[in-house]
Amino acid sequence: MKQYIFKKKMQKKQSRSDGASVQRIAELTATLNRYRHEYYNLAKPSVSDAVYDRLFDELAALEQKTGIVLSNSPTQTVGYTPVSALRKVRHTIPLLSMDKTKQADDLVSMLAVAHALLMLKLDGLTVKLCYENGKLVEASTRGDGEVGEDVTHNIPAFCNVPLKIPHKGKLTITGEGLIHTDDFEQMKDTEDKEIKNARNLAAGSIRLLDPSVCEDRHIYFYAFNVIEGMDTLGGNTDSRGWLLEDLESLGFEVCPFVRMSKGASQTEAESKIQHLRSIANIEKLPIDGIVLRYDSISYSKTLGRTGHHYKDGIAFKFEDDMLETVFRSIEWTPSRSGEIAPVALFDPMEIDGCTVSRASLHNLSFIKELELHPGCRILVSKRNMIIPHIEENLDRGRYAPSLIPKRCPCCGKPTRIYARSGGKGGQVATLHCDNPDCGNQTLRKFVHFAGKKAMDISGISEAVLDKFISNGFLTTYQDLYHLDRYRNQIIHMDGFGVKSYEKLQKSIDVNRKTTFARYLVAMDIPMIGRTASRALDNYFGGNLDAFEKAAISGFDFTTLPDFGATLSGNIHDWFQIPENLELWRTLRGEFDFEKRKDVSIMENKKNPFGGCTIVATGKLEHFTRDSINSKIISLGATAGSSVTRKTSYLICGEKPGSKLTKARELGIPVLTEQEFLSMISA
Repeated sequence: MKQYIFKKKMQKKQSRSDGASVQRIAELTATLNRYRHEYYNLAKPSVSDAVYDRLFDELAALEQKTGIVLSNSPTQTVGYTPVSALRKVRHTIPLLSMDKTKQADDLVSMLAVAHALLMLKLDGLTVKLCYENGKLVEASTRGDGEVGEDVTHNIPAFCNVPLKIPHKGKLTITGEGLIHTDDFEQMKDTEDKEIKNARNLAAGSIRLLDPSVCEDRHIYFYAFNVIEGMDTLGGNTDSRGWLLEDLESLGFEVCPFVRMSKGASQTEAESKIQHLRSIANIEKLPIDGIVLRYDSISYSKTLGRTGHHYKDGIAFKFEDDMLETVFRSIEWTPSRSGEIAPVALFDPMEIDGCTVSRASLHNLSFIKELELHPGCRILVSKRNMIIPHIEENLDRGRYAPSLIPKRCPCCGKPTRIYARSGGKGGQVATLHCDNPDCGNQTLRKFVHFAGKKAMDISGISEAVLDKFISNGFLTTYQDLYHLDRYRNQIIHMDGFGVKSYEKLQKSIDVNRKTTFARYLVAMDIPMIGRTASRALDNYFGGNLDAFEKAAISGFDFTTLPDFGATLSGNIHDWFQIPENLELWRTLRGEFDFEKRKDVSIMENKKNPFGGCTIVATGKLEHFTRDSINSKIISLGATAGSSVTRKTSYLICGEKPGSKLTKARELGIPVLTEQEFLSMISA
C-alpha cells in the first residue's frame, strides 16, 4: 500500500491518541496481505505460521479497539457478489465539475481573495462514499453530477477503503478511485490493448459488474472532500484542510494537499505545485493537474455555482513538458501486416519522474518531415503525461536516408516503400517487408489470433508462442489445437511442467466454443475488427457459409452502413488467395460455433433504434468506444463510424469534434448520452 503521504501527515498528529493505531492498521494490513500472497499464490512463505498468527491477532485487536476495518483487511472474509446492472443513484448534493485553466495567473488571482488549498488533481474516477453509524452503506460514481451509478458491490475489492469507521451519524465524502502508475505498468500488457492509460482502466474497473475482476486491478481511494457530516468530525469544521486531516484519523487516505495563504505570490504557488508533483512521482499517483479550492467552507458557499461547476475552485491543467535530448538511431520492427514500425532511440531523459529513451516515429513521412539524422538535438514530450513523442528537431537542415533499412531487420529480405493517401490530400509513406515467412510477422499473426479481440486463448503469451514457433510446434493456426502431439517436449521446456501444460490445454479446449465475429477477426482481414465483424454477423445471421459465398461471388459490401470500397475490396482480395480460403474452410472444423440468440430488445416494438444506423462521438461517461458499439448492435441497429446521410442518430459525448458539425449540416438527430440511455430504458 502506498503509505508515504499517510505516514507524513500522521506524524504531524501524534497528539491524537489513535493516530499511531491507524498507521499500524494500514501497515499490518499490507504486510499480512503480502504474506498471504506468498503462502497461497507463490507457495513460498517468508515467515512462519506463528509470526503470521501473531501479527493477525495484533491487527484484529487494533480493529476492535479503533473501530476501523479496511476493505482489504485479512480479518475479513468479504464475499464478492456480482450485480446484473448498475443501479442509478441521484445525488442530493450535485457533484459538479471544476472550471479549468492553464494559466498560473488565474491561481494567483484566486489566492488574492482568501486562504486556499492546493491539491493534486488525481486522474481516476470520482467516487462518493456514504456511511451511517460507522458502516459503509452506499458508494456511487459522479456520473453527470446529478445522477451516478451504484458501485457499492465493488468497494470491498478496493485496496484501502474503510468498511467500518468509529463515527456516529451520517458521513458522506468524495474522492478519486485510481490505479497507481507502477501498478498500471505491470498489468497493462495483460489488459485490452485499447486501454491506453491508468485512468481508463480504473474507471472501467470500478464500474465492472463482477468485483472479483475489480480486485485484480489494485484500485485505491483518495478522499478529497467532505460533503455531509462535517459537524460531527470535530476540530475546525469550517476548514477543508482540517476536515481532510480528520478523515485520516478514521482510516482514509487523503489526496495530497498543501495550504496557501491569502495573497501568496505566483513564485510561491509554482514552488508548491512542484512540491506536489514530486509527491505524485514518489507515490506513483496518476495526475493531470492541480486543484485550487478555498479552505473556508462557509466562504465557498457564498460564491455559488453554475450548471457545470462550483465557483470556489479551479483546476490548473499541466502543459506537456518538452525536454531536450539527442537522437541516436531508429529501431525497426516488422508487424503482422508486413509494415515495419519505426521507433526512435535517443539519450535517456527523465520526464515526470520516468526515464524515457524511446518514442514512436509513426511512418517514413514523419521521419522525413522532422529531418532526423543521428546526433541531432530533439525536443521530447510525454503527451498527456503518458505517451513519449518527438515534438521538434532543433538541428534541421539535413535528412539521413541511411536511417531507412533496405533489408528487413528480421528476415533480411528486401524492404519496400509503400505510399498511401493521407490527410489534406497528401501521402503517407510506410516501410514494408513482403516476405510472408518473416519470423516476426509469423509471431505477430499468432499473437493476434490468440489475442483477446480474436480467439481469446488465455494463458498463452507472446513469449510462449515464440518458443512454440521456434521449436516447430506451430506452423499453422490448426497446430494450436493439437499441441498434444508435443506434450512430452512441452512439459520439459523451461517454465513448463505437467500442470502448466494441462492448464494451457484446458484453456485451448474451452476456446473451441467460439462465435462468427471472433472467428472473422482472427482471420486478420485488413480493416475487419470487432465492429465490422459484428455488423457482418448481424447481416449474415452468423452463417459462415453465406458470408463466404458473398465474399467469393463479388457481393457489394458497400451496401452495408460504413463499409466503404476499400473495406469491401479487402474482403474480396483476401478470399481470392487460395491459402486464405483453405484456412477459412479447414480451421472451422476445430470449433463449435455458438448459435445466434435473438435479442429480446431487438424484437421489442418500443425499441426506437431497430434497423437504424447510429454513430457515437466524443468522450462518453458510461461507455468505452467498443462497449457503445456493442450496445448499439444489441439494439438491432448498425454501429457506424462516420456520419453520412444514412446515419439515423448521433450520440454525442464531450469534445465531439467534426462529427457533430457534420450531423448538424445534414439535419441528423443528435442525442446526449443520457437521452440515449433514457430512450432504451423507456
